[in-house]
Amino acid sequence: MASLAARSGRARAAHLGPERRRPLILDAALEVYVERGYRGTSMQAVADAAGVTKPVIYECYPNKDELLLALLDREERRLMDAISESLPTNLVSDNTEAVLAAGFTAFLAGVGHAPNSWRVVFDSGWGSDSVVAARVRRVRDMVVGQLRELVRQSMTAAEIDDIDRKAPVVAEVIATVAESCARMLVLEHYPWTAAELATYVARLLARGLRPV
Repeated sequence: MASLAARSGRARAAHLGPERRRPLILDAALEVYVERGYRGTSMQAVADAAGVTKPVIYECYPNKDELLLALLDREERRLMDAISESLPTNLVSDNTEAVLAAGFTAFLAGVGHAPNSWRVVFDSGWGSDSVVAARVRRVRDMVVGQLRELVRQSMTAAEIDDIDRKAPVVAEVIATVAESCARMLVLEHYPWTAAELATYVARLLARGLRPV
């Protein structure tokens, strides 16, 4: 069976030190992971995709777990950057639907620009690993924390009572819906564009999240 490197017409890579090699190996690991999943991602497959020998991979990462954790770490950072850029700076507005639509559109557009990063995070094989699951939860908690503060600002401006109890609930609802929408686009290939889905979901949420 032809290797990924051979199939893509790539020649064997020139000699590089581990520091310069690692980003290239992670790129190859992401390619293999998306094509074959967690179980099908072997050190040999990554070596073939990177156009190097397997010992070169081991010079950079001592085993498959270390390699895939490094990949997850990189994709986490990419996703956090995309999510942070998509969050509105202020939810205080008379037009909640427009604010939510803008935020969801930016978020889902970011998902569309980095679908492979989301596949790595969403993959159920990784989700079963306690270390990886804890890392994903940590990222999610950071995002929900930022949302909670934005919701708190909006509720304070609207003079809603019992904010300490209500803000976390609203933030969790928004985060869960956003995550579900990302799954729809990346894993389940729903027939929606990011903008269409964002606008529709924002309309639903705005009608259900009016100040109460």
